[in-house]
Amino acid sequence: MAAAAEAVPAARREEPARDDAAVETAEEAKEPAEADITELCRDMFSKMATYLTGELTATSEDYKLLENMNKLTSLKYLEMKDIAINISRNLKDLNQKYAGLQPYLDQINVIEEQVAALEQAAYKLDAYSKKLEAKYKKLEKR
Repeated sequence: MAAAAEAVPAARREEPARDDAAVETAEEAKEPAEADITELCRDMFSKMATYLTGELTATSEDYKLLENMNKLTSLKYLEMKDIAINISRNLKDLNQKYAGLQPYLDQINVIEEQVAALEQAAYKLDAYSKKLEAKYKKLEKR
C-alpha cells in the first residue's frame, strides 16, 4: 500500500491542503464588522417600517373608499325607494280614476255598438230605397 500511495502524483496529495486554506479564507470573509451589522439592521428595519406603513396606508385608503361607496350606494337606494313609492302612489291614483271612468267607458262601448247597428240599418235602408227607385222607374217607363 505504501507503494500505491507513492505512485499518486504529488499534486493530488496537496489538494486537501488547498481546501483547508480556502475554508479558512471563507471563514475570515464571513465575519463582518459589528458596526456594519448594526447599521445594516437599522437600515433594514427603517425600510421595512416604511414599506409596512405604505401597505397599511393603502389598505386604510381602500377601506375608506369602500365606506364612501357604501354610503353613496345606500343614498342611491333610498332615492330609488322614494321613486318607487311615488310610482306606486301614482299607479293607485290612476287605477282609482280608471275605476271611476269605467261606467262611462262601458256606456261609450254600448253607444258604439248601437251606432254600428244603426249604420248597418242605414246601409240596408239605402240599398232597399235604391231597389224601390229602380222598380218605380221601371214601372213608370211602362
